[in-house]
Amino acid sequence: MKALAGRRWLALSVVLVATFMDLIDVTIVNVALPAIQRDLGAGYAAGQWAVAGYALAYALLLVTGGRLGDIAGRRRVFLAGVAGFTLASALAGAAWSPGTLVAARILQGAFAGVMVPQAISVITVQFAPGRERAAAFSLYGVLLGVAQVSGPVLGGLLTTHGGWRSIFYINIPIGLLALAGAARWMDDSRADPPPRLDLGGVALISGVVLLLAFPLVQGRELGWPGWSLAMLGCAVPLLAAFARYEMRRGDDALIPTGLFRRRSFSAGLALNLVLFSGIGALFITLTWGLQFGLDWSPLLVAFVCLAWPAGTACTAQLTHRYGHRRGRLLVGLGTALAALGAAWLSAVTARSGADLTPWSVVPCLALSGLGLGLTLPMLSQTVLGEVRADSAGAASGVLNSVTQLGGAIGVALAGVVYFGGPAGSALPRALGYSAAAFLLAAALARFLPRTAVPAEPHRPLVGA
Repeated sequence: MKALAGRRWLALSVVLVATFMDLIDVTIVNVALPAIQRDLGAGYAAGQWAVAGYALAYALLLVTGGRLGDIAGRRRVFLAGVAGFTLASALAGAAWSPGTLVAARILQGAFAGVMVPQAISVITVQFAPGRERAAAFSLYGVLLGVAQVSGPVLGGLLTTHGGWRSIFYINIPIGLLALAGAARWMDDSRADPPPRLDLGGVALISGVVLLLAFPLVQGRELGWPGWSLAMLGCAVPLLAAFARYEMRRGDDALIPTGLFRRRSFSAGLALNLVLFSGIGALFITLTWGLQFGLDWSPLLVAFVCLAWPAGTACTAQLTHRYGHRRGRLLVGLGTALAALGAAWLSAVTARSGADLTPWSVVPCLALSGLGLGLTLPMLSQTVLGEVRADSAGAASGVLNSVTQLGGAIGVALAGVVYFGGPAGSALPRALGYSAAAFLLAAALARFLPRTAVPAEPHRPLVGA
């Protein structure tokens, strides 16, 4: 029995390492971009697509990747995702032209979309509701907090000491270790009977994600041309068509519609969208305001932002102890603390102006980090607490997609707020948006279940 329990935790460590590898790759290129452009002779558009191509491909594959785990087996799909991600990283590191790099980044994002949803599926399927699952989600929440700022730090260190190609090559040994660990310790569970892949649903949801993600990623950079707003508008009727189509698919639906009848899932997704909108806005705002506005170095900005995951690590342990009984309270308290930290930072930057110091920023970020340490582990657990094992992959894909969409919305709205008024108040104004988003998330917490409720009895799982 102890051996089986140990195997679960080893499997969790493997998928968390792979997830961390993906999360830092979302942002690690930003710091290295000037060096990449000089070395490859890449223009502004190619550099932008090296970042945006990853994000778009990742968002497009998350829901489908999660459902593939339910159908074909989570270990099998995870191994395919890690193998593809590792090979794409090697291609990116060896890139000989801007086009090669962009293609490799798109492949990285696509395979990450297949790989990442399996992480939450492992927690949902292999860990019993209660303290054990709370502990697993606490580790996942800490990972999210650390990954938010690790990309720029690692990107700066690796680019400075190993050249820009090292930010991709470092994924190769990590990916190989993840492959070996998953093959040894991860169970190949899947739904029984496995549903058929809903190709019509894949096409419709991919269209919805593309219509939402592409203009959010590219719109502000291009001045919000008419086509970008038209794409956002077209996403709404296509989403409605997807919902009607899925209702007719029954058990073979790409996203089982029964998931949305559970308040824990629907309310949790809404809160997740708002929360990550605030997180995405906060970090892009700090990059604009501190690095470009106040001429702080990328490494200084990155190290100052480490106060966030440091705060997260201090409180995430409380979710392991009290989360299964006080989930809604912890999420509400945590988001309120995050709002207080962001509002404090907005006030500090408004008062200090060009005289802002790192030591003025650190306590504000640490306070927000303390709040998110209470929130992130419990939010994932609450959203997925009532999800059945046969829908774990689909639910995980939806949760990850909403997280990515929230971040993209936050970046887009932060750009509107930051660049849409007097330059002297841009930083505190945009930070105020993050504070408002966190405060709205705190208000939405009242719609969550009071406790992290146990899931319904699972259907049998194929594989062991």
